[in-house]
Amino acid sequence: MGLGREEAVEIRTRPLFLPGEKVEATRHVKNDGTYPGKDIGENLVRKGDTGYVRDIGTFLQQFYIYSVEWVERGTLVGMRARELKSLDHPQKSVRAARGVNSLQRGSESA
Repeated sequence: MGLGREEAVEIRTRPLFLPGEKVEATRHVKNDGTYPGKDIGENLVRKGDTGYVRDIGTFLQQFYIYSVEWVERGTLVGMRARELKSLDHPQKSVRAARGVNSLQRGSESA
């Protein structure tokens, strides 16, 4: 029995987005219970929202998590690269859409 789809270690390459970069959400992201002060299932970010990358962290020593400030919503939400597209550098969005850096995540909702 396998453990499901294995993913490459994303942090072996440079981050796709940098602090200060303007980005747009490519999908809706709901609270999975890890965002304080919001109900589980409540929308944190909607597809098309624009924000700015504030910081870059890692998760499980494998994935980049981009801390994005969604100014109009007044929230700061951790996002995976495939949930974002750059408004400053459109070529980065093509890389993310093609799965460069094994950008996969199964926990977000539409």
